[in-house]
Amino acid sequence: MSSILTNTGAMVALQTMRGINKNMAQTQSEISTGKSINSAKDNAAVWAISKTMQADVKGFSAISDSLALGRSTVAVATQAAETVTDLLTQMKGAIVSAQEDNVDRAKIQTDIVALREQITSITTAAQFNGLNLLSNREQTAGSGTVNVLSSLDRASDGSVASANIGVAKQDLGTNTTDWGAGTASTAATLNLDGLAAATAIGGGATPNEQSLEVQNVVAGMGVQINISASGGEVGDAFDDANRAVSYVARDGDTQADMANGLANAFNERVAAAIEAGTLSEDTTIGATVAVDADGVATITFTGETGAAADTFSLQAVQTDGVEIGGRLEALNDIDVSTATGARSALSEIEGLIQTAIDSAAAFGSAQTRIDTQAEFIKNLSDALTTGIGSLVDADMEAASARLQALQVQQQLATQSLSIANQQPQNILALFR
Repeated sequence: MSSILTNTGAMVALQTMRGINKNMAQTQSEISTGKSINSAKDNAAVWAISKTMQADVKGFSAISDSLALGRSTVAVATQAAETVTDLLTQMKGAIVSAQEDNVDRAKIQTDIVALREQITSITTAAQFNGLNLLSNREQTAGSGTVNVLSSLDRASDGSVASANIGVAKQDLGTNTTDWGAGTASTAATLNLDGLAAATAIGGGATPNEQSLEVQNVVAGMGVQINISASGGEVGDAFDDANRAVSYVARDGDTQADMANGLANAFNERVAAAIEAGTLSEDTTIGATVAVDADGVATITFTGETGAAADTFSLQAVQTDGVEIGGRLEALNDIDVSTATGARSALSEIEGLIQTAIDSAAAFGSAQTRIDTQAEFIKNLSDALTTGIGSLVDADMEAASARLQALQVQQQLATQSLSIANQQPQNILALFR
């Protein structure tokens, strides 16, 4: 049945043309934008995933900048530490020369002072963008650690946390520890158990021992042990300039680090007294450290067998707010102008060279890690970008072929609509 009121053929042709035009508009959008999913209405789930991944890629771009800054900062510190190592090696050569009696030790000492000043100049100038990893001047909280932003970690629940590469400062400065701001305190406040304010060590038929337990070490805590003589060989062994031994905790120091630092300083004082001839070479005076399974460190001070008067005492002192000296502060005590000083300097310089070598190696390891992370972040960003493309990018070959097919369909739909619109004219011919 034909009708002049309802043209079903034309309606079908129009519906077909609307669908073709819609598909053609979408295909043309894909070709012009290069994306098959350009907004949330195209595919909400995939669009949301792609936007989250794009945000991560943007974050990794900022991380790459942070790693580049960190790499440059550590590179400066590495170069400076290596230069300090070379200067200390030169200083060792001068100290070895001073071991000979037939040399001008005063001139050698002048060279050593010049090398020390050059080391100071290097450590204070080795900064990048205002950050110095080698100098600890005007700091009171330990060596410190610089965190370089290295990654953004996204958990399965969608939460994001940042990750860092920690680069420890090495404090190769020559500045000395300043105890002036500190305050003396009792053993209880010190967290140093087992040592009274004045404890006699030595005397009697057998060596007297006293133990000192180190607890709750925090960066910036300094401990000083003052030696007070009470007469006899031991009492006279320490002159006024050598009555105090001390150690200042740096970031990351354990109880064992603090205990070993104090014990080593004490034993160095004993060795110096033996070198000076004020203590006999067979003395039993010394300090040892024991660490239990829980990491609790105990220092044991051993005195010397002898008369009751042949003793000395120790006093523990804590200093808060101490300005921590550089790890090379012992350079200030090197003096080869005398034979005794030259021999002492030779043993001292070995430890300082090793300190500089360890610092340069630590910076080198950190730099390698930063370089590896930077390369990984770059590759990760590329992988994420590729993944985003596979989700939202249009297949241009398919879109091109589809566009040509739609153009043909559009022409055919136009012809169908034209034919459908001619049907009423055919009915009119029946009435002629």
